[in-house]
Amino acid sequence: MKAYILRAVNQFKLEDAPLPDLKSGEVLVKVMAAGICGSDIPRVYQTGAHVHPIVIGHEFSGKVVKVAAGVDDKWLDKPVGIFPLIPCRECGPCQNKQYEMCRNYSYLGSRTDGGFAEYVAVPKECLIELPQSVSFEAAAMLEPMAVAVHAMRRIEPGKKDNVVVCGLGTIGLFLTLFLKENGVENLFVIGNKEFQKERILAMGISREHYCDMRTQDVSEWIKQRTGGRGADVFFECVGKKETFSQAVDLAAPAGKVMLVGNPHSDMELEKAVYWKILRNQLTVKGTWNSSFTGDADDDWHYVLDVLTRGRIAPEQLITHRFTLDDLEHGFHIMRDKSEDYIKIMGVFS
Repeated sequence: MKAYILRAVNQFKLEDAPLPDLKSGEVLVKVMAAGICGSDIPRVYQTGAHVHPIVIGHEFSGKVVKVAAGVDDKWLDKPVGIFPLIPCRECGPCQNKQYEMCRNYSYLGSRTDGGFAEYVAVPKECLIELPQSVSFEAAAMLEPMAVAVHAMRRIEPGKKDNVVVCGLGTIGLFLTLFLKENGVENLFVIGNKEFQKERILAMGISREHYCDMRTQDVSEWIKQRTGGRGADVFFECVGKKETFSQAVDLAAPAGKVMLVGNPHSDMELEKAVYWKILRNQLTVKGTWNSSFTGDADDDWHYVLDVLTRGRIAPEQLITHRFTLDDLEHGFHIMRDKSEDYIKIMGVFS
C-alpha cells in the first residue's frame, strides 16, 4: 500500500509500505477520507511524533475490509468512523468510562500508525458504524466535531444565555454550528480573518453578532451587546494568555469560562485576572478530546445523530480536497499559510 510516513522531523513523504498486520480484536480499514488536523503540522515540521517511523493522521473514515480473530464478521464491508484514542481500559478514568482522560492511552496517528494511508489497523472498540446518509468526508470530521460537542456539553449553555465563541479555527467553527443547532439564541463570535468572517456569515451568524478583533474593541463590543452584563458562557478557542484574560474579564457575574484552545505557550495568570475569578465567582473549566464509550449518549453518537437528521452540514467547512498522491500539498498550504483554508481533506476513494 501507499502511506505517508514520518521518519523524523521534516522527513515526511509518500512511500510504499506493507499492509498492516492485524492483531486479535482489530480490523483492517480501507481509508476513504482523511482530514489534516492543525496539530499534524507541528508534528511533521517541528516536534515529531511520539515514535518514528509512523503513519500520522487521526481524522479519518473508511470501510472495513478484513477482520481479525475476536471480531464479528458483521463488521465486514461496514462504513465506519474511527475514534483515534485507544484507551488502556485499566486506569481510574477508564474504569469510569472516561476514556478521553486515560492515563496510559495510545493514539492512532501519533503513537501508532494512523490514517494517511490506503489501509490502517483499528481496534474494533474504536469503530462507529455510519448510516448511509453520512458521507465519508463528513465522517472524517467526526473527531473535531465531537471535540466541539464535548466542550459544549461540559458547560451546558442555556438557550437564553449570552454565549461567546472566541477563535474561529476548525473547532471554533464547529462549536458555533453546534451551539446554533442546539438553539442558543444570543450567540456572539470573535474572529480575526476575513475568510473566517465570510464563512461564519454563510453559516447564519448575522453581521451584528460577529466581532473582528482586528478592527473592533472586543470588550466594548461584548458589553454593548449584553447590556453591560458580559458573557454567561465564554468559549476560549485560541489558547493565548491575552484571550484567556479577556474571557475572564468579559464573563458575567457567576459566568462560565470554557477553555478549549491548546496553549501556544506558558499561560501566566495575573493577579487581577485571579481576583476577577474570585470576586465574580466564575466557573472555569477545561475540556479535552471527546467521550466515546459506545453508548448512545456519548459525544460521537450525539454528533452522528445530528448529522443523520441533517441538522448541520460539516462539508461546508472543507476548503480543499486532495488525492492521496497530492495530499502533501495540503500540508504545505497549512505550514506556509499560503492560502486561506479551514479543513483540508484527503479523499482516497
